[in-house]
Amino acid sequence: MSRHKKVLAIVLAGGEGKRLMPLTEDRAKPAVPFAGGYRLIDFALSNLVNSGYLQIVVLTQYKSHSLDRHLSETWRLSTQLGNYVTSVPAQQRRGKEWFLGSANAIFQSMNLIDDADPDIVVVVGADHVYRMDFADMVEKHIESGAKASVAGVRQPMEMVKSFGVIETDPQEPTKITRFVEKPDSTAPLPDDPNAFLASMGNYVFDRDALVEALRADNERGDTNHDMGGDIMPHFADRGEAMVYDFTHNDVPGSTDRDRQYWRDVGTLDSYYDSHMDLIRPLPVFNLYNYDWPIYTHQIMAPPARTVRGPNGQAGVAFDSIVSPGVLITGGHVGSSVLSPKVKVEHDARVTESVLMQNVQIGAGATVHRTILDKNVIVPPGFTVGLDRERDLARGLTVTDSGLTIAPKNYRFQD
Repeated sequence: MSRHKKVLAIVLAGGEGKRLMPLTEDRAKPAVPFAGGYRLIDFALSNLVNSGYLQIVVLTQYKSHSLDRHLSETWRLSTQLGNYVTSVPAQQRRGKEWFLGSANAIFQSMNLIDDADPDIVVVVGADHVYRMDFADMVEKHIESGAKASVAGVRQPMEMVKSFGVIETDPQEPTKITRFVEKPDSTAPLPDDPNAFLASMGNYVFDRDALVEALRADNERGDTNHDMGGDIMPHFADRGEAMVYDFTHNDVPGSTDRDRQYWRDVGTLDSYYDSHMDLIRPLPVFNLYNYDWPIYTHQIMAPPARTVRGPNGQAGVAFDSIVSPGVLITGGHVGSSVLSPKVKVEHDARVTESVLMQNVQIGAGATVHRTILDKNVIVPPGFTVGLDRERDLARGLTVTDSGLTIAPKNYRFQD
């Protein structure tokens, strides 16, 4: 049925990502590097493309240069077939304001919907790590007769204050009766007393219903112009919203271990934890699913290499992701993610850490449980991530869990 419907996909990529500072100090949240050579936005775009949706607009706003560059270098589809991934910045088409919220971003970009003239509009966020077949969600949306659908993922009850919460009719489990952002409490699922349905920030709308809701939202004075906080409650209150349970989404090549994997990497700790998920002996999220690939820009770099140091000590990396261009000369790397062109010199130790592109670890240095953004240089003999007070005195960020973060281009001085 959905094959006969024209679908436009809108990716919301204008987020500032304050909770990811300093990683978002110089870039938009969707442009933050992930898992070596990827960007966060690659997961949303790959899911859409793999689902067969090839007309995609990306709404940008905050510090979007690196994001725009990544999109232009990577996401080039066949224009001969009418396919595109287009980056669209805030343009003040409806007044002198910039985007006031996710719903307002779409309202200000209504010309994109008019030009594409779709039957269905798929709206997704750009900062989550997961695999999802949106075609199945669109199919279920059409079959339900609902005007709006939201994807829901099961989360433990103790996380209820962190997400948009979806409450459903006990007699009709897919019909949404209430949609509320970050409430103090909610009723558990009938089949799981320890879980609730959290919004994934992925939506499917009938085009005319979405346009009507966005126009009504623009005229209200008591709104934050937010898709989750305002638009979905509008449809839920009218009995026109349904939930798509992510549990039922079956992506080709997935396994029972990673089929339901979804992570909101909106905080430094969750961003780090998602990386650690990738390097387990049996990863919770499998990057090697060739039936549903995650696409990204392929950097021009030689193969990764481990060689002996000047004293004959072997360069070693285990339980780690080692990207192209990495050079380990007599260093020791364990349980870490090394992005392209990272260098680890002899007698250096890197453990439980995430190193972004062009990071250099000097001889004899030690880096533990640390995120080093692009171009950071750790001088010979320095230690990072072992002494909280010392790292704070250097101006580094240290989370309550003890995770240390050095910003882009940081230079260590003692």
